[in-house]
Amino acid sequence: MRLSVLNPRGRDPEQDFPEGPGAPGEAPHAPINFHAFAACTRGSFHSTTSAATASGYPVLVLICRRLKRTHAALRELKAQGRRTIVSWKETGLLQVEDQLRSAGAWQLFREICALADGCLSVTEELLPIYRAASPTTPAVFLPTPYPLEFPQWNFARPVEECHGIFVGTRRFKHRARCHQLALSQVALLARETGCRVTVINPDGRLAEKRILAFGIPRAQLELHAQLPYPDYLRLMAQHRLVFQRDLSVVPGQVAGDALLCRIPCVGGNGAVDRLANPAWCGGRASGEELQQVAHKLVTDEAFWQEQRSALEGRGVQELGYEAIRPRLEAFFRG
Repeated sequence: MRLSVLNPRGRDPEQDFPEGPGAPGEAPHAPINFHAFAACTRGSFHSTTSAATASGYPVLVLICRRLKRTHAALRELKAQGRRTIVSWKETGLLQVEDQLRSAGAWQLFREICALADGCLSVTEELLPIYRAASPTTPAVFLPTPYPLEFPQWNFARPVEECHGIFVGTRRFKHRARCHQLALSQVALLARETGCRVTVINPDGRLAEKRILAFGIPRAQLELHAQLPYPDYLRLMAQHRLVFQRDLSVVPGQVAGDALLCRIPCVGGNGAVDRLANPAWCGGRASGEELQQVAHKLVTDEAFWQEQRSALEGRGVQELGYEAIRPRLEAFFRG
């Protein structure tokens, strides 16, 4: 089965994945997030209903903020007899709650779910919302896949090149990401262990002053502006671990990025975090426990290598393209 993913009137360009994920940097959008569902089936990604229809494939329609666009696209596809499933494009709990604030939005969402052949949730927490909207429409949880089986997407570095902590959050304005909490804990780790800390800062001088205020020794701190995705992964891969305190219940792209780098990700509570790093995701471990495991990953060579080896096997088994594709096909066909 090949799959078309449709983001109705979205900004991403049309994109085909005839050879799967391709090579890093060669396509307009990396084969992650919802593009990954197209890439893992060698399908396509579209912003117009006509292009999705022309592909001839079954369609995953993204529920965008303007619900009427999704509703209209879905009606058109169903009128043509196309098999469809739907999924929220913005999938954090607070994001969905914000999009369903009015009675009119809830009614339209219910109609969308009733029209679809199925609902796909990339976080377990949203399953009850789909089922409440349309109890007769099948709903399934499937995490976003990552191209872990493809050598060109293995960003792992040799052991001797991996040092320090990469901060997985980056902006103060998104409260549920808990960027301040992550920086405060990392600052303590940096002072205790002497390790380097890398922070992505896309917000300029004012945000840099706030980062410096946490007391990370300046000689140990590296600040980088926002980078192209492959360069971002190459930078991340030079570290022992990724540390974050993201509590926004999202699919977990940061943890997925860390998987591509073959390094542990500590502290997030996203879907990928829970599958790839079950012992120290933010939903199951206290702040003190997260601090302790991060300290051990930085200072205990044997422990770090043991966790790194286990992570790769767990990631491929739970989140690789070859793990997700058959489940996606079974849901569409069932």
